[in-house]
Amino acid sequence: MDTIFTLLMVLIMIASVLLVIIVMAQNPKGGGLSSTFGGASSAQFGVQRTNDFMEKATWTLGGTIIVLILLSVVITGKPSQVTSAQQPAKKEAPAKQSAPASSKTTTPVQAPATPAK
Repeated sequence: MDTIFTLLMVLIMIASVLLVIIVMAQNPKGGGLSSTFGGASSAQFGVQRTNDFMEKATWTLGGTIIVLILLSVVITGKPSQVTSAQQPAKKEAPAKQSAPASSKTTTPVQAPATPAK
């Protein structure tokens, strides 16, 4: 179970690093935060649109990361905890109490309460 989890985590990290590299390699389309802080002038001088390969790679890697994460949750889930939660708790009979040797029972003596000042 641990090797599958480790393998899935390595695949998720590789896909995440590739996603970061592809996103950073794309040309900005203009707008967003860059235009808010004065970067709009560079966007007006013919910035090319992101090619289709980069866009498809971004969506594919994003979907791959989501699928790998969901797969790791399903595969590495602990079914023993789920089944134990569904089983009813065992009820045990109370222990038998033996009768006291003498028929006299003593009650504890309570001290009188003192008034608060």
